[in-house]
Amino acid sequence: MVQYGSVSQATLQTDRIRLIPLGDEHLELEVELDSDPEVMRYLSRDGRGRTRAQVENAHGLRLETAEPVAGLGFWVGFVDDEFVGWWLLQPAGWGGETLLPGQAELGYRLLRRHWGKGLATEGAREMVRHAFRDLDMQRVFALTMTVNERSRTTMSSAGLQYVRTFYEENDDRTGSELGAVEYAITRDEWESTQADTHLAAPSA
Repeated sequence: MVQYGSVSQATLQTDRIRLIPLGDEHLELEVELDSDPEVMRYLSRDGRGRTRAQVENAHGLRLETAEPVAGLGFWVGFVDDEFVGWWLLQPAGWGGETLLPGQAELGYRLLRRHWGKGLATEGAREMVRHAFRDLDMQRVFALTMTVNERSRTTMSSAGLQYVRTFYEENDDRTGSELGAVEYAITRDEWESTQADTHLAAPSA
């Protein structure tokens, strides 16, 4: 368990991924990830990779997401001790004037060489499970650009459903003319899928 003041995050494990709470020792891994223009294609304003200074600033902000709500924050993922990317459960409304209790925003970012292996979905499903079963969240949502088909597929595969398309002012990213999308799942919806999975499982 990693402590940030009075706030703690659990270390998580999926079939393949060990998810460790983000710490200062992971900065170089973030630099590697965020410096890839293809990784940042739908995330940065100019479609370029981030500079080291930009990553260092982002790193500080990422650590701060673990402070407002116990258990939420960033996790770095490792498969067989190799860094593959990070996953996020961010307090809804973080960075704004008011937090939305019981809601968390899902995020993820993987090194390009680990795309197409199902790891983004595997980690995202664990984030959703952790949010509902361990942290007693009521709703998990995720946002991405409409044109980011890869991310939208991950959201759907993790159980989230399309909610809306919206447009942000002064968004000059490539494809922004098509807007952004929100996907979400509630705790009741997730528990229903777990019950359906259990019923569908063959008996021993």
